[in-house]
Amino acid sequence: MLDCVALRLFVVAGLALVAACAQQPGKPLPAREAEAIEANRKAELRFRNGDFDGAVQQYQEALRIAQSVEDVDGIAANAINLSIAYQRLGKHAEARASLKPVLDQSGLSFPPARLAQAALRRAVLDFDERRYANAAEWLEKAATWCGQQGCMLSGAINNVRGLLALEQGRADAAAASARAAFEASRGSGDRVEAANAMRLLGNVAIRAGDAAAALAALSEALAIDRELALPRKIYLDLVSLGRASALGGERAAARAYYERALAVSEADRDAQDAAEVRDLIRTLGNNP
Repeated sequence: MLDCVALRLFVVAGLALVAACAQQPGKPLPAREAEAIEANRKAELRFRNGDFDGAVQQYQEALRIAQSVEDVDGIAANAINLSIAYQRLGKHAEARASLKPVLDQSGLSFPPARLAQAALRRAVLDFDERRYANAAEWLEKAATWCGQQGCMLSGAINNVRGLLALEQGRADAAAASARAAFEASRGSGDRVEAANAMRLLGNVAIRAGDAAAALAALSEALAIDRELALPRKIYLDLVSLGRASALGGERAAARAYYERALAVSEADRDAQDAAEVRDLIRTLGNNP
């Protein structure tokens, strides 16, 4: 089974906030659309500041406005973002329920790309709760909606597919999915998923006992995530680098990575992450 810290962080961070509304330059907005954009802006700001309760409130408001005018794109984007915010609060039931306006909606017609995003988000939630059969079903739905050509979610779908394979002990399949995710991400320019793919390859190497290969892949993931300035991803990279170092017998290096991860989590005001990495530091003990 995957290390619980790495597993939770990889999955929670697996989908970034989804763009909702965009204003066309020079074109005045209807009042309701302007209200929705403002609520979404406030939600994103609160989310990035770690105020997930506040983000939930604002995403709920943006979703309500979108529903009042049957804006299918706005409904989908805000439902997905609301799900992400609830997951960060550890409220998985609410996170799943947030996706119902998209996945259980029979009266509105959502674009396949939005349906794929929602299905992938549901797969991520089920995986995080170790509901692997359900996760696999939603992942295949996401792949179907994504289609075979030009889907921007191909990298993310392959990364989650790889996580499922690794959890099931199919390391070769996990590595193949990670490589497919990396190639898809490189083609689409999605550097977030490219980093996720390298992190997955690093975890595969850790599972195989290959510390050197793990360190190489994870260092590449860290370089990307630092360029993108993604605190939670940087935290995950550092934790995984610590695990790889410990695997290679480099306890001092492992401690240094964990302490860097602790500093990142504290600066990011993430108490749960900070508590988890303190446990990892304690596990190392006082020996060099």
